[in-house]
Amino acid sequence: MKAKIALLAGDGIGPEIMEQGVRVLNAIAKKYNHEFTVTEGAIGGAAIDACGNPYPEETHQLCLNSDAVLFGAIGDPKYDNNPDAKVRPEQGLLAMRKALGLYANLRPVKTFPALYSQSPLKEDRLVGVDFMVVRELTGGIYFGRPSEISEDGLQSVDTCLYSKEEIRRVAINAFELAQKSKKKLTMVDKANVLSTSRLWRKTVQEMSLDYPEVSVEYLFVDNAAMQLILRPNQFDVILTENLFGDILTDEASVLPGSIGLQPSASVGEKTAIFEPIHGSYPQAAGKNIANPFGMILSVAMMLDYQFGLKDEAGAIVDIVDEALSAQVGTEDLFPENPLSTSVVGDWVIQKLA
Repeated sequence: MKAKIALLAGDGIGPEIMEQGVRVLNAIAKKYNHEFTVTEGAIGGAAIDACGNPYPEETHQLCLNSDAVLFGAIGDPKYDNNPDAKVRPEQGLLAMRKALGLYANLRPVKTFPALYSQSPLKEDRLVGVDFMVVRELTGGIYFGRPSEISEDGLQSVDTCLYSKEEIRRVAINAFELAQKSKKKLTMVDKANVLSTSRLWRKTVQEMSLDYPEVSVEYLFVDNAAMQLILRPNQFDVILTENLFGDILTDEASVLPGSIGLQPSASVGEKTAIFEPIHGSYPQAAGKNIANPFGMILSVAMMLDYQFGLKDEAGAIVDIVDEALSAQVGTEDLFPENPLSTSVVGDWVIQKLA
């Protein structure tokens, strides 16, 4: 197949991990006879330095004209430490999500046997953990209006707003993922308290009639947070709103043992974005020590979810599993015998070849 991929490396360790992701993509293209055309674009602090805009129009057009986007990381201490900065790198990510209509965040959570000892949970609770969280990304309390503090500073208000259509479009993603997986969907809400949650539950109940082969269960968010620790292997696909999804995905991210392992996707109206969940990690930038597996697995996720190349994606996931079993990894994974970012990439490329 032929596809055009936009590369937005961004800030911090973004360029280093992106380099390894592209190497893996090229190796897959060679092995399976695909043609991937990659084009670089600027975003975040790097784009501010170049043109004063964290999401330039040129980058937006590149995304629109591409079949998928690989994204590295955003964030720079020189903006974090300057409270008076009018333009910040993170504004580029929010602008990109809005401009591309990315309303669903897909975050897989998978544990690796070689890293059970690094997880805060006991090994018996980690066996067989392999689920997907589908988080609504553009609605809810983060975007509701009014959101303000009173003039006297003694009161504040945030508004949580959802429409039925906003719920339906992200729920379609979750039901379809469950259909292709273990046919179980867990809807997480707070319907005993919140009217928006009751709209979520009512809408999902109506939609479940169109997916009779998918088993649907409903959990209040406090119980869901507890179940992620008590028995995380019970889940297949979790569907939830923006705020709850933000919190639960951070909780789930510690299960595999390193945040540097996990990929994600943001999908919606236009081009989908695939990225590791970690940040820009500026302390490690330029040192060749960053974990590239999150980026490499994001490439695998892109090949699978965007292009339907399941064999190619599976080959990458299997090699990452093999690498971890052989204790091939960076210092966050194996501090007693760490390898550099590029050496880890070399190992993966050699296995793919």
